[in-house]
Amino acid sequence: MRILAVIPARGGSKGIPRKNIRLMNGKPLITYAIGNAKASKYVTDVFVSTDSREIADVAISCGAKVIERNERLSTDFVTLDPVIYHAKQQAEKQCQCSFDFIITMQPTSPLLKSSTLDRAIEYTLQYDYDTVISVINKPHLSWGKKLDGAVFPLYEERKNRQELPPRYMETGAFVIARGNCVKENTRIGERVSVFEVDERESIDIDDANDWTLTESIMRRKRILFRVDGYVKLGLGHIYNCITLALSMIEHDVLLVTDAKAETGIKKIKETNLPYRIFHTEEELQAIIAEYRPDIWVNDCLNTTEEYIRKLKTLVPRVVTIEDLGSGVKAADAVINALYDEDIPRKNVYSGYQYVCLRDEFQIEHPKTFSTKVKNIVIMFGGTDPSNLNKLVYDAVSAKSRAFEHIRFYFITGIGYDNEINDVVTCPEKNIFVYPNVPRVTKYLKEADLVMMGQGRSIFEAACMGVPAIVLSQNEREATHSFAQMEHGFLNLGLGKKADASLITNTLEWLINTASVRENMHHLMLSIPLKSGMERVKRIILGDDNLGYDHRTL
Repeated sequence: MRILAVIPARGGSKGIPRKNIRLMNGKPLITYAIGNAKASKYVTDVFVSTDSREIADVAISCGAKVIERNERLSTDFVTLDPVIYHAKQQAEKQCQCSFDFIITMQPTSPLLKSSTLDRAIEYTLQYDYDTVISVINKPHLSWGKKLDGAVFPLYEERKNRQELPPRYMETGAFVIARGNCVKENTRIGERVSVFEVDERESIDIDDANDWTLTESIMRRKRILFRVDGYVKLGLGHIYNCITLALSMIEHDVLLVTDAKAETGIKKIKETNLPYRIFHTEEELQAIIAEYRPDIWVNDCLNTTEEYIRKLKTLVPRVVTIEDLGSGVKAADAVINALYDEDIPRKNVYSGYQYVCLRDEFQIEHPKTFSTKVKNIVIMFGGTDPSNLNKLVYDAVSAKSRAFEHIRFYFITGIGYDNEINDVVTCPEKNIFVYPNVPRVTKYLKEADLVMMGQGRSIFEAACMGVPAIVLSQNEREATHSFAQMEHGFLNLGLGKKADASLITNTLEWLINTASVRENMHHLMLSIPLKSGMERVKRIILGDDNLGYDHRTL
């Protein structure tokens, strides 16, 4: 069977000058159509019909043959039917054969995949169609307009979009026609069907906006975030990867987590982000093979050099987050916002300059400092593995008379069981407990003081300018360098070494020392934290040349 692909490409494009050979993401536009045709399992011959010598030279360099189109077939008002008919005749003369099928492929549909084209050809052959046209399904409530200007509905009943009947729009990506159906004024045979293509593949470049959109899609990366979250580990890594994934809407993202990390999975589900779980290393390997990520972002604590080197045989770029393991030697980039490097390394970006604040903190404004403490927020992360909520809850409950004019708000996470730990609302002691709140800023912007863990939430408190007392969940968290008085934090060290008297005495001292709290407030607000997200995104994508020395920033 001989199948001819004809790619019509005039040289006189006016909307986008030299459109067909203009560089699209570094390659002449027409090369994408030629590449798809040549990659097809079924197309036997590829011809470009053009009136331009320059286009002809590009086509030949890409392995296509050329049909010279005369001036009569090159005007703005000529439809494609006579152009394709002319190309068919000339191609059959050159190849000395009759083609069974003629496929028109527009160079303005560069996002079409060769696999989609092959499936359309198989569909045509299987059902013995004369003509198959690429379409996209766009069911919408639409209206028509009469000659007198009156409008009328093009639907019988108002329904939600997903309930409307199909409304197919031609994409221009391809028209597959039986050879004897290609005539001077038509390519449509008696048995006609449509082949629905993905919306991304359907883009037909007609103007500058289409061009910009297409180039943006071509530059999309497939980014896999490997992350876990459970009671002992906490949910800081989960929150960080969710924040990053949500900020990278211009790319394809996938969160991958161990099936045992049930608390983290529950949090990911709330976001509606795409995610996959795995039970074994073999399942993880299968996910990599299927998703084919361009970038792997690893937010799973210490890695080994062997692990990272193995990953780099599977994924072009590997980035690790909060990594103190030997894997940092092999990673393309390491982002450690919570740790400051004593000895700078070229691939390591450390310090608060690389904090990724959640959207709510990017847009919220801090509260004006108040000399009087009315509201205190207590928050120890999504799981609170050391149960510091209970430590503080019991301490302030026992001395409720000393704090009778202050309201305590316990913001507990999705992995913390308030009932089992008996951390519940007690209005008579001015204690109010709010589990798994959707927006922490709602409470922090009214807080005069906060007691918290030493994870990533310390940056959120600093962003809001709320003087903070910190207790570390574990030894590793205690090494996070940011939560010190120079940045507005009173650090009490490991939570497991603290007792009720330390909690209440510290609270009473800060409550009654407005000048210290005011200084803490100003120290926090002097730190620029809102620009870290863009820095981190550029590092992940491989644009490490940020225009400054990250070692001295």
